[in-house]
Amino acid sequence: MAKENYTVVTEFLLLGLTDREELKVFLFLLFLVIYIISLVGNLGMIILIQITPKLHTPMYFFLSCLSFVDACYCSVFGPKMLMNFFKEKATISFNACIVQYFLFVVLLTTEGFFLAVMAYDRYVAIANPLLYMVVMTKRVCIILVIGSCIGGMINSLTHTIGLVRLSFCGPNIISHFFCDLPPLLKLSCSDTSRNELLLLIFSGIIAIITFLTVIISYIFIVVAILRIRSAAGRYKAFSTCASHLTAVTLFYGSISFSYIQPSSQYSLEQEKVVSVFYTMVIPMMNPLIYSLRNKEVKDAVKRAIELKPSFF
Repeated sequence: MAKENYTVVTEFLLLGLTDREELKVFLFLLFLVIYIISLVGNLGMIILIQITPKLHTPMYFFLSCLSFVDACYCSVFGPKMLMNFFKEKATISFNACIVQYFLFVVLLTTEGFFLAVMAYDRYVAIANPLLYMVVMTKRVCIILVIGSCIGGMINSLTHTIGLVRLSFCGPNIISHFFCDLPPLLKLSCSDTSRNELLLLIFSGIIAIITFLTVIISYIFIVVAILRIRSAAGRYKAFSTCASHLTAVTLFYGSISFSYIQPSSQYSLEQEKVVSVFYTMVIPMMNPLIYSLRNKEVKDAVKRAIELKPSFF
């Protein structure tokens, strides 16, 4: 008879970033600007690469894929978060919550793999420049991109299936601005030890694989750069890696801080701040990093601007 009082949660209440009314307008405008810059920057990068023949190389093919992922990534959170600033009750259905989490993990993991692939691409370009186009063929590039997407899909499905199998019988209040796994696990009335273990194992394995790929690639890159005799040559070689190295540092730094930690040290308030960084800020910064620190991209932008009057 006790089972008759069992309540199944059909929607969640998102508390968002703050409950202070005086901050909501400011935060709405701030994140609206961030979201617009993210979309314009990433979609603009894709278009720029497509219309500029000089940028039709493996490096920029991977960059266009990264920009596509970033544009989708910020769109998973941006519109919903912006609308919720002015809702009295920011609710999300159970199914929508699951879909949001699934897309979040797919895109997050895929981006991590893309950054590792781009590190390997830079290694081949600098250590074996004469064989670069032979090694990084179109077929190889496509395989690496597809493999990264499959890796993201497998990781996401593992956690999402585990999440769907849990029971949620109340409360239904998520102290976050999106459906992330740690706060959802805290609301479950099932045993979540397996989910926590899978999160730690998969996050750790993926972080180790991708981060080691980046570290090993850059060790060989540094060795190759040191062999270059001219200072100008060394600077040019390093400058091609500077943007990627900056993006890697920001991405892996925030993700590791958020997920690679014991559950006993987990703080929801701390997680909110870090989540804003890797869900909204990094997708905005990536196109800026690659455009401001990359001479080829800056030259392509200048040419595109100079050609614009000819259309009128």
